[in-house]
This record gives sequence, structure tokens and C-alpha cells, in this order.
Amino acid sequence: MNWKSEWKPLASITAVFLLFFYLPIENIRLQNSLIEALALTKWYAQEHVLLCLVPAFFIAGAIAVFVSQASVMKYLGAKANKMLSYGVASVSGTILAVCSCTVLPLFAGIYRMGAGLGPATAFLYSGPAINVLAIILTARVLGVEIGIARAVGAILFSIIIGLLMHLIFRNEVSAKTETDIAIPESQVDRPLWQNALYFTTMVAILVFANWAKPETTSGFWFYVYTFKWYITALLAIGLGTILVLWFNLPKIKVIITAVVVAITAFLFPEYPLLMFSTGIVGLSLILFRRTDESGEWFKQTWDFTKQIMPLLFGGVLVAGLLLGRPGGEGLIPSEWISNSVGGNSIVSNLFASVVGAFMYFATLTEIPILQGLISNGMGKGPALALLLAGPALSLPNMLVIRSVMGTKKTIVFVLLVVTMATVSGIIYGSL
Repeated sequence: MNWKSEWKPLASITAVFLLFFYLPIENIRLQNSLIEALALTKWYAQEHVLLCLVPAFFIAGAIAVFVSQASVMKYLGAKANKMLSYGVASVSGTILAVCSCTVLPLFAGIYRMGAGLGPATAFLYSGPAINVLAIILTARVLGVEIGIARAVGAILFSIIIGLLMHLIFRNEVSAKTETDIAIPESQVDRPLWQNALYFTTMVAILVFANWAKPETTSGFWFYVYTFKWYITALLAIGLGTILVLWFNLPKIKVIITAVVVAITAFLFPEYPLLMFSTGIVGLSLILFRRTDESGEWFKQTWDFTKQIMPLLFGGVLVAGLLLGRPGGEGLIPSEWISNSVGGNSIVSNLFASVVGAFMYFATLTEIPILQGLISNGMGKGPALALLLAGPALSLPNMLVIRSVMGTKKTIVFVLLVVTMATVSGIIYGSL
């Protein structure tokens, strides 16, 4: 036996053995942290997988099948017009009200299809960061000043980070660009407006199904929230019609699925998630046996699910273990965080950026968390730093990004976000 090749497995087995041998299971903080980790993962599974991730996986699969590589490279590729590509990528968050995990399948889809590193990472940051509802709620709850600072900072961040990623890896990008051959436009099976309506409908379902409850009980945002499931149902009917008319899905199967969903909604009106899940299962059953482009759509969706889902759950579990849930305690005591983000020093801003980057924030949850921290003495600079780093990054998010574009690019991307958030916090805090 060649022991030189066996020392790594031996070291791994020994490390795991020692970990469990000396595991201080009787420690109350460890027990609470384990409960927090499981509770956060349970909450994530209940609140985000079916409503956020699954629709995002279907959209990413559709990008891989129904959007030509030539089109992606034309508008988002390395040779595309920089103003156009970065402009599109940087304002995408105004359309996608998604969290740092939900944007990942969409990012993976356009990156695989040939989007340039700069525009792709600009999209990756802007997707969760430039959320119109979150920015409006930030202004209403935390103040107009920090709301404007968040909006301006997020848009500038996405463009600057994209440009810096392109600049830092310019040799690699140039080599890839030189090896890219001219890709001919693929055969178009349907007009552009039909594909555009198809994608718009799916994105709208994602947005309205996840429409968060606003703080007030009146006004436009509240009424949208009140009727969000009716709007989602109408959009689902529209998507079913599109799939029958333009994608040749069997009419009878789509109608049966719609009837089952309607019966589910009638019998269990208080459980809209059950209705939504029934529709997803019905669509999946229709697609998975097909051998045409619709079947390829499901195959690509499943491939994204297999790649991303395990990493997300592992990351959420670790994040819960270390930092706990909002209002809960992980291995890192919350008072350490509260005591480290006062004032406007470099350390406090850097600490806020790093904690924000590793902690998982669902859409809009960063606002009440910040409200509590500010009431406990958090400085306005660290508050902005956390707002700019937190929603766009998380530990689960980092694990998936690494699987898509590699360790080196992921480290640089994270460092850029943390550094720029820190600098922005210092500048904002000194004004």
C-alpha cells in the first residue's frame, strides 16, 4: 500500500473522529446553535425553496434551452457594447425581487450561455441588491437618507464590481474571447415577442408569489400583497396557455393540472403554498417524459437543481449554526456583533460588511434586523455597509458561486463586495 497517497483520507477520518470524540454536546450554547441551524434550514425549506428557488430553476432551465447562446453573447458577452451590457445587468434587480440564493440559478444560466464575466457578476450582485420594494421599505423604516444611499450604492456597486472583475481577470477573459468562434443564430421556432412574453410571465410568477407583506395596511404595496395569489393564479393560467399554444404541450394534460390546482385551492384556501406546489408537480409530470425542447427544458432545470440545491442547504445549515436566526443565537454571540458595529471606525464597518456577507438574509428581513441593531447603538456607516454586503451575499450563495465560476473568482468577488461596502460605510458615516 502506498501510504503517501493515503495520508489525506487518514487525516480526514482522524479529524472527524476527534471532532465527535471531543464534541462538547453538553454545552448549552452548542445545543442552542444546533437547534438554530436546524430551525433556520427548516424555515428556509418552508419559505424559500418552493416559492423562490423552484421557479428560478425553471427560468434558468428555460434560459439554457430557449435563449440562444448567440443572443446572450450579443448583449452580455465580452464583446458586447459595455454601456448596454452593464446597464441591463445593473438594473435587473428592479425587476427581480429575489434574495442572494434565488438569483443563483439565473446567474448560472446566463454565465453558462456565454455572458461575459463582468456583466454576469454585475447581474449577480444587482439581482438581490437593487430590490425596489426593499429600498422603499428601507427608506420608510430606517430613513430616506439611508434608503437613497442604499439605492445609489447598489447600482454603482454592480457596475463597478462587474468592471473590476473584468479588469482583474482580463487575461483570462481575453483568451476566452479570442477562442470564441462566431456563433450563428440558432433556428428560431417562434417570434421573439412570444419568447419574451413566456419569460416575462415566469418572472412575474416568481415576483408576485414572493411579494412580501409591507409594514403598512394600506396603499398600493399592501393591495398588491392582498391580491398576490389571485395575480399569481392568473399568471399561471397565462403560462399554461402559452405552453399549449406555442410550446405544443398536450392541452388535456395542462387542463387536468389546472383543474387539480383549482380543486386544491378550493379545498385548502388557507394553504396557497399547497396550490403552488401542486402546479409545480403537475408541470414537472407533463415535461419530464417529453423528448422535444420542452423535455430539454425540464432536463436543464433538473441539472441546475442537482448542482445548486445541496450547496444551498449545506450553507444555510452552517450559517444557522454560526450566526443563528434573526433574533436567535448561534455559536457567535449576538452581543459580540452588536458591540462591534458602533461608531464609524474601519473595524466596525469592516465587521458589519463581513457579518453581512456571511449571514443569510431573506428578502426584506435585513430591515428589521438593522432596525434592532441601530436601536442598540449601531452606527449609520456600518448600517449601510451591512445593507450593501448582506442581501447580495451569504455563505450558501458563496458555495454555489464557487461551483459555477471557480474558487479564485469567487474569492475576488466576495472581497470586492466586502471592501466596497466597508469603504461606502466609512464615507456615508462621516457625512
